[in-house]
Amino acid sequence: MNRIIQRFDRLKEQGAAGFIVYIGAGDPNLEATRQLALAFDRAGVDVLELGVPFSDPLADGPVNQLAAQRGLASGTTPRKVLQTVARIRQESQIPIVLYIYFNLIHRHGLETFVRDAAAAGVDGLLALDLPPEESENYEALMRQAGLCVIYLVAPTTPEERIELIVKRATGFVYYVSREGVTGMQAKVSGAIGQMTARIRAHTGLPIAVGFGISTPEQARTVAASADAVVVGSAIVNQIALHGQSPDLVPRVMEFTSALINAVKQPSP
Repeated sequence: MNRIIQRFDRLKEQGAAGFIVYIGAGDPNLEATRQLALAFDRAGVDVLELGVPFSDPLADGPVNQLAAQRGLASGTTPRKVLQTVARIRQESQIPIVLYIYFNLIHRHGLETFVRDAAAAGVDGLLALDLPPEESENYEALMRQAGLCVIYLVAPTTPEERIELIVKRATGFVYYVSREGVTGMQAKVSGAIGQMTARIRAHTGLPIAVGFGISTPEQARTVAASADAVVVGSAIVNQIALHGQSPDLVPRVMEFTSALINAVKQPSP
């Protein structure tokens, strides 16, 4: 069974919320990405999202755009990301999703990329700019390869389109908790509970909530309504601050562990 599905099945049995981390692959280099992936696994991260660097990351705010620039500067390519995933798989079975712009998949060749991703040990793809209405061939290839098709739902998504999206998704649904691009926020949306309820009316898939969550308090609040909490920019920012330090991994893990504990340990 797919690792993402297995992990969410286990979380459901435990009655626990999941914790998902996003980082930019190759930031500051791919060896650091590998080491961070292994450390996240040891710390209890449930799913790792690796952003594949792209020159025009329209869905990303400044923090993740800069991470993509650093990834490109370190020589990171889609092929090298897959090679890094294969290296991670030698030591870890943490579920891995690639957060990727479709142009990179198209250039690689859709069928070839899906096959290579599955062979490397990837568990799902989140193709940011591929709408479900145009993804029939993509979805068929993903199903054949045993990969999860992750789709985004936004606060502005109409009810009928929520229904369409979640019926095409597999693994989990990613709810973008605010309008706009990725980035840290001073507070989380007060409508998360209402929106997750709307999405659950159309699907039994787990709902992961992200975009803007940056503190343990925010993570704990979101975990009360979501099946998983996604933290990206706040962790990417730690990598930016400590990327040239020999203590990069422990510094990032110190920050991340507080977020994991907030999600995993319910308030007294």
